[in-house]
Amino acid sequence: LDKARRGNSPLVDEIMKEPVSKIVPASESKKRAGTIVLVIDDFGYRDDKISDGFLELGVSITCAIIPGHKQTTKFAQKASAAGQEVIIHMPMESSVPTSGKEDYSIKAGMTSEEIEWRIREVFKEMPEAVGMNNHQGSKATMNGKVMSVVGSVLKQEGKYFVDSRTSSATVGEKTMRSLGVPTMRRHVFLDNESDKKEIANQLEQLVKMARKQGIALGIGHARPNTLAVLKKEIPDLLAKGFQFEFASQNVK
Repeated sequence: LDKARRGNSPLVDEIMKEPVSKIVPASESKKRAGTIVLVIDDFGYRDDKISDGFLELGVSITCAIIPGHKQTTKFAQKASAAGQEVIIHMPMESSVPTSGKEDYSIKAGMTSEEIEWRIREVFKEMPEAVGMNNHQGSKATMNGKVMSVVGSVLKQEGKYFVDSRTSSATVGEKTMRSLGVPTMRRHVFLDNESDKKEIANQLEQLVKMARKQGIALGIGHARPNTLAVLKKEIPDLLAKGFQFEFASQNVK
């Protein structure tokens, strides 16, 4: 998988050979079967054909980019130039041991001042970002104080928040609404399992929710199999009347 992510794999070449279409504006949808919001996490680790492939899917996607990595700034600029939406994929403390950029992570034991400082710094690093979602964060998003501080900064900055719901006990969405921060929640994780068939099954669940509710938000990751499934399925979904929009168009 690591080789595939770096572009040194037959899978990468196979994926990238497939043609892509131009981004379809919302106004061109003749029959709307439902609205799908795709948030793709974990950009910033690398800059390769797989990352580029998500920018070329032909539909609107929201790119959640992790701060503090070698390709963070470059990919944020590239995604914005490609007409895609950029948000901060903010590292937050998990309930289980994890590894990652400790210098950027929001933790439950931090002071309000430190949380504020860290959030403002990542928006300086990625001025293209119009919002934020949480990377991990099952412990932090359960903490009302932490999420209140996060929400206060986002409101001051005019940004929105997508609650990735890494814990069923999250108070992220609820806190944002109480503060008047535009927000929405994740409905489906597309690729907790990396098998293409499983990803396709999860995408179908997202489609069913979008048809039933009118809108559904799915979170995937910048991985080869996720890209392959989306490239295969998106043209058919467009033909059926599904519309793809940015998170910013649907937060409330």
